[in-house]
Amino acid sequence: MATLDMDDFLERFARRAKAVKERGIPPLEGEARKQFIEAAEQDYLDYTLVSSAAWEVDGTELVLRIPLSR
Repeated sequence: MATLDMDDFLERFARRAKAVKERGIPPLEGEARKQFIEAAEQDYLDYTLVSSAAWEVDGTELVLRIPLSR
């Protein structure tokens, strides 16, 4: 079974957020283009939120604390 390295886990999310931010938009038109952009924006938000989390173990639960302001 793999072990969880939380610092590495959060860094992977930071790298994913950066990759989403830097990737181009494929040659899509109309509704497909709109959906791609919306999905990329949501991915970026999700990855950024997780990568900014502080973490702790509380009993048998992993707790992520995500700041709501920057």
